[in-house]
Amino acid sequence: MPIARPRTSASATTASAARSTACTARSLAARCARRAAAVRGAGAAPRRPRGRARRRPAKAARETPFGGGARAPATLAAVWDAIVVGAGHNGLTAAAYLARAGRRTLVLERRAVLGGACVTEALWPGYRVSRAAYVAGLLRPAVVRELGLEARGLRLVPRRPASSYTPLPDGRGLLLGEDRAASCASIGRFSARDAETWPRYEAFLDRAARALEPLLDVAPPDPAALSWRDAAPLARLAREALRLRRDVPRLAALFLGPARAALEGWFESEPLRGTLATDALIGAFAGPSTPGTGYVLLHHVMGEACGARGVWAYVAGGMGGVAEALARAVEDAGATIRREAEVARIAVEGGRARGVVLEGGEALEARAVLSNADPPRTFLRLCDPAALPPAFARAVAAADHRSPVVKINLALDRLPAFRGAPPARAGAPEPAHTGTIHLGAQDLDALERSFAEASAGALPARPMVELTLPSALDPTLAPPGRHVASLFVQHAPLWDAAAWESARDAFADRVLALVDEVAPGFSASVLEREVLAPPDLERVFGLTGGNIFHGALSLDRLGPLRPVPGFGRYRTPVRGLYLCGAGTHPGGGVMGACGRNAAREVLRDLAAGGPWGGGPRSGR
Repeated sequence: MPIARPRTSASATTASAARSTACTARSLAARCARRAAAVRGAGAAPRRPRGRARRRPAKAARETPFGGGARAPATLAAVWDAIVVGAGHNGLTAAAYLARAGRRTLVLERRAVLGGACVTEALWPGYRVSRAAYVAGLLRPAVVRELGLEARGLRLVPRRPASSYTPLPDGRGLLLGEDRAASCASIGRFSARDAETWPRYEAFLDRAARALEPLLDVAPPDPAALSWRDAAPLARLAREALRLRRDVPRLAALFLGPARAALEGWFESEPLRGTLATDALIGAFAGPSTPGTGYVLLHHVMGEACGARGVWAYVAGGMGGVAEALARAVEDAGATIRREAEVARIAVEGGRARGVVLEGGEALEARAVLSNADPPRTFLRLCDPAALPPAFARAVAAADHRSPVVKINLALDRLPAFRGAPPARAGAPEPAHTGTIHLGAQDLDALERSFAEASAGALPARPMVELTLPSALDPTLAPPGRHVASLFVQHAPLWDAAAWESARDAFADRVLALVDEVAPGFSASVLEREVLAPPDLERVFGLTGGNIFHGALSLDRLGPLRPVPGFGRYRTPVRGLYLCGAGTHPGGGVMGACGRNAAREVLRDLAAGGPWGGGPRSGR
């Protein structure tokens, strides 16, 4: 995750509304009867409607999209304005906005715990673990403010005094944090020139992030179908481009090129280059020289936490605190959340999504279906392939969902003692314990070797590791005197589940041995461990290929090209079916922007009479 930068200037009322129904008891019963008869198809004719319902022509019986074995909705109450498939943080965000707008909304989650990959789970008695996502820094301020997440229990824990520590084999270490003078002093031990350059680099990233951030909170403008709604964000982007005109060459090199070239253009110190390059590689099956990794680096600085731009934080109680606050916002707005309700398929009829069918056969009808699942799971598993244009299905299947990630969760009997780490100030934790400890990042070549070995199908000898110790700042995560640790490891080879079954523990042992080199005795402090290889991330969290971003953040899958060209505005070829997860703009990370933006598009369609009633077409 990004290195914290000096603080810059950066909370919440909520309102809930519920739609009222104008139906009388008799008209409600009549409509229910007509719907039940329509779902049954060739069944008994509906009763003759009375009263106000008589003035409405009865709908012709239609064949159910739910299939013969599915239980049709028994009453009108089962017909929702919107059903959200998956209670990941983006799905919950979308549901909250839909419900606050008065739309009857249902969220369906296959697991017992909410949040998708943004969860806290008690893996062992007394230990609360951020099982997948492990730090917060990209959550959009508008989502926090508009949904009142702080009032609903969300609390961020600043990572101070240091946000990053890179221990080196020779006993030295690079310590970075919000204190610019302290960071420059640490950098200066490796390069006086880099210490002078550091503030300029941070200012450059800040300007770049400010220029691009307005685009995160809107549907991406599609050059092939521009509308008046695109005018404001495009105008803001044009103003920022003019302001950044002197930065354009370097910004273009960062955005379009490899991270290696960009970082070598700024710095000469290998420990600093390697540490910063980790942000360009997180979640990507790539090395520092891979084109496009510069954007991934930039992606990870476009956010703020604790009121400071570019800062990352822990969530009090673990990452599930984000999902818990969102779930409260969803339910406070009047929406319904059902746990352990796995969707077997999305029901499509005549090119329109009509609802979903659960694993147990229950059918639920809705005017709009929003999928928080990734694109391959949504279109290639939950939808009937015959309902999709062949070219679209091929594009979804061809997208890059490779994952180099292994996540290791640990319970420890003590905090590690890093060789050469700076001492703690009175009453404060050791600086090396508060942020991310970077291993295997002592230079760019080490990261290149790790990726090359994984690309050749081998376990890297010295993989890249991001180690965090959140219990050093949040004692609620572990029993007194004990701790939890998170190790985010790259580069994992592209093996199937069977291959990982026999190699998972050996790879974890190799990773722990690397930590022992800079923190002697670390392996001996491990009480419990969980190792999640890419197939495990897919099995547990539904991430196709184990890809944490719902698809690579590559240049051909950004903005209006995400998830595939022509469908970058959350709509799909199936009318009434929308994507709201990280497989859409602006991409991965615990942002909430995908869900917020998708909800806005759904509300526009529903207000226009669609998707069932002649509203805007799907797609662009």
